[in-house]
Amino acid sequence: MQKTAEMLRGRVRMGVIVGDLATDNDAERLSRADIPVVQITTGTMCHLDARMIAEAMKKMPLDDLDVLIIENVGNLVCPASYDLGEGVRVVLLSVTEGEDKPLKYPPMFHSADVALVTKSDLADAVDFNRDAALAALNKVAHHAHVMEVSSKTGEGMEAWCEEIVERARRAREGTIQHHGHHHH
Repeated sequence: MQKTAEMLRGRVRMGVIVGDLATDNDAERLSRADIPVVQITTGTMCHLDARMIAEAMKKMPLDDLDVLIIENVGNLVCPASYDLGEGVRVVLLSVTEGEDKPLKYPPMFHSADVALVTKSDLADAVDFNRDAALAALNKVAHHAHVMEVSSKTGEGMEAWCEEIVERARRAREGTIQHHGHHHH
C-alpha cells in the first residue's frame, strides 16, 4: 500500500480508509506520505461494513480525491459478504500464503475485479506454484484481472499503478460501466 501510494503521488489524488482490528502503523506511515487517511478500528469485528465506511468518508476531503482505497481487515472469509459500495474490488494473494488459497476461499476471490499476486519476489523461496495459483484464480475468479507484483523489486508495480490511474480516469469521464455483482 505504501509503495503504491508513493508511486501514485502526483498522478492521482488518493485517500485511504484503513480497517484494522487494533491500531497499527499503516495509517501513520501513509499520512506521512501526505495521503489523507482515516483509520477504522473494528475491535472484535472481522470486517468493515458500509456504515463504518460512510462515517469515515465524512472525514475525507472527497472533492479533492480521485481514488479512495478501502483497506479491509484481515481474513478472506468475512469481507466477501459485505458490499461496501466499492467500484473495484481488489483481492490480494501473497505467494507466502500458498497457491491453493483461492480454492479455499472462493467467494472472496470470486468477487474480485482485480487479483493481485503479491510478494512475487519470494515465490521461489516458498516454493510457490505459480501455474497452480493462476489455474486456481482462473477457476474461481475467471473475470478478474490478475496481476503479479512485488513492492520489493518493483515487479508489476507500474502496471498496477497504471491500472489505478486508468480506472480513475474512466470514472472521472463517467465511462465506467456499472455492472452489479452476480449473486449465485
